[in-house]
Amino acid sequence: MTERIRTLIVDDERYSREELIYLLKQHPALEIVGEADSGEQAVLRTMQLQPEAVFLDVEMPRMNGLETARALTRLKNPPQIVFATAYPQFGVEAFQFEALDYLLKPIDEERLAETVRRLEKAFHKEASAAHLPLKSSGKLSLEENGEILFIDPDEIIYISREDTYSKIVTAHKHYRVKTPLKELEAKLQKYPFFRIHKSYMVHLDYVNRLVPWFNGAFQLELKDCSDKLAVSRNYAKAFREAMEL
Repeated sequence: MTERIRTLIVDDERYSREELIYLLKQHPALEIVGEADSGEQAVLRTMQLQPEAVFLDVEMPRMNGLETARALTRLKNPPQIVFATAYPQFGVEAFQFEALDYLLKPIDEERLAETVRRLEKAFHKEASAAHLPLKSSGKLSLEENGEILFIDPDEIIYISREDTYSKIVTAHKHYRVKTPLKELEAKLQKYPFFRIHKSYMVHLDYVNRLVPWFNGAFQLELKDCSDKLAVSRNYAKAFREAMEL
């Protein structure tokens, strides 16, 4: 992991905060970005500083650590929470908030080192997951007449633009959606679709025959479809290359 884990320290006692900051500074993986002396201030600082980990005391006046943890977990980007307290009886309740760890004061340095290793491991997994390609359902999701359609791209023979709609043609059904052709082309870039005209694109696997037409243009005969599509002269050369002709 190249980036340090942004860390916020929350405790209503100043000396407790200073001691924990001193101990955590022995670990290069962590970057102390701020501190707070109350639960209310902890929530505000978390929203301002966007820490990735919060070391949180439990026994604090007004808004205690458990109430603070509940508020933090509801944020858009909730941090990892490590409770640091002198009271062991809150352990079970604390883990209801999916706390990463629960440290007892006075904090043992070896025990703290174990917590830091757990933080590093957690953030290493998150960083690795962030670089994985997003899994796709393999379906093209579109809206037609207020309903959401899920279409297998390999069942689409061709798509054309007609007025304010795009017509999607399969062997068994036609669909009319408002999604522009350019947007559909972007969504289908991993599939063998090719623009043959400013208003048409075709799935290359369905091309059955290429027939010379006029002025350098061609007509396509397609599998599983009686429609004949014109390949405009502007797209003809690139289309022949795509078909390796």
